[in-house]
Amino acid sequence: MPSIPDTLRTTAARCPDREALVFGAVRRTYRELYQEVERTAAALAAHGVAPGDRVLLISPNSDAFVIAAYAVLRTGAILVPGNPRNAPPEVAHLITDCGAAVVLFAPELGEVVAQGVSQSGTAPRLLSLPHLAGLAVGEHPAVTHVPAEADDALLLYTSGTTGAAKGALFDHHRSLWVAVNIIGTAGYREGDRTMHVAPLYHSAQLTLVLWAGTMLAMTHVVVPAFDPAEVAALIERERISVFFGVPTMYQFMLRLPDFARRDFSAWRVGMFGAAPMPAEAVRALSAALPAVELYQLCGQTEGGPGGIYSGPEDVRARPDASGRYAIPSTEARIVTADGADVAPGEVGELILRGETIMKCYWNRPEATADTLRDGWLHTGDLAVVDADGYITLVDRLKDMIITGGRNVYSVEVENALAGHPGVLDVAVIGVPHPDYGESILAVIVPADGAEPTAGELRAWARDRIADYKAPHAVVVHAIPRNPSGKIQKHLLRAELGVQAAGR
Repeated sequence: MPSIPDTLRTTAARCPDREALVFGAVRRTYRELYQEVERTAAALAAHGVAPGDRVLLISPNSDAFVIAAYAVLRTGAILVPGNPRNAPPEVAHLITDCGAAVVLFAPELGEVVAQGVSQSGTAPRLLSLPHLAGLAVGEHPAVTHVPAEADDALLLYTSGTTGAAKGALFDHHRSLWVAVNIIGTAGYREGDRTMHVAPLYHSAQLTLVLWAGTMLAMTHVVVPAFDPAEVAALIERERISVFFGVPTMYQFMLRLPDFARRDFSAWRVGMFGAAPMPAEAVRALSAALPAVELYQLCGQTEGGPGGIYSGPEDVRARPDASGRYAIPSTEARIVTADGADVAPGEVGELILRGETIMKCYWNRPEATADTLRDGWLHTGDLAVVDADGYITLVDRLKDMIITGGRNVYSVEVENALAGHPGVLDVAVIGVPHPDYGESILAVIVPADGAEPTAGELRAWARDRIADYKAPHAVVVHAIPRNPSGKIQKHLLRAELGVQAAGR
């Protein structure tokens, strides 16, 4: 298998005149994209970027992000995509943790980057993306280094749902296997048109869509930020056939009054993942888009991302499940603490093994040894598998609530409450209790104009889950989520002054 930039080179040779990249009014063919990447890589190399260097790229979605990402990899350096919404201390953490030699950044992030560099106490080279584009116009020696399949390529920082983000390291082989897997799983086709509205720095959009789409000469329509009406209009106008989004994107588009009446006749594949999609939303989506094949993806950054999935029939049959099958080239098991496979209906930890699993956590041997054991990635996700093979994630190991000696899985309670018409968003956490160990606290964001009471929500939950799982208390508070949509419960506990259970 070639390196990641090799796939752009071969696609440009095969389909030079096919539209490759669309950003606003700017459109590039694959020939033009490849040539621009080669010039940009030459400029980076001329300014000291060498194989093995870590290059931090911080930018919202843009054509410049795509060009810079491929160019960094073309030099043989390791690409470190960073969250453009990071605060200076988080930028400083990325710089120091990966030992960044260079920071590439969107110009509007210049002040945040400068503060982050100052707080890091290091001195990486700084290049704004427009400055890099200007350098690429000049004459520089062509890059002669040829990245190999086994070379390190990507340092993807985890979502940080439990604390400081850790860097998961991948070589070209692992990353391209993610692309190959999704092409077969979701049935991508040569010449499909796809949209990048989920953040490109995130492992899902970068590897599942950008790398994979380029392998098949797909057209990439890049959108800088999510607006439901604008995205729906672009899906129509650009004849998008393959779309990946986090569940909240689909839910907001479903609320558009004309969503079901739009011309989505080109839309063929709809993927969602990175966070749970309420079953009610899946049913509404299926009804609104009957011709779209829906795929639920459930995985981890450390997996490539990789994990489990449900195809169109299973999504419609069991919208409440997280997945039914392991992604191709991947094995998935649900195990007890001692490593034995659980029986159907029992809860255990989801573990994964396959071609896409990370090499290690960057400079964290203890965390690596704890997570990668005997060739298996221990995800920390608690899951249950039923007699038909459907797997449902019920919680994180650290977020399980034990009340009165009974295990309560917060995701199960969240899913029950998410269907209430007065609830826009919900998170469930355990609160220390002197008698029961923990009580169940539901944190909600009400829908516009709604004021659901604690009694009303408890009654709603009891109709859907066992009565002891119903929340004991309800508070209204903003719910912190990371950019992939996952609830950051450690931040929520801190904001509410709640201590985590001491287990």
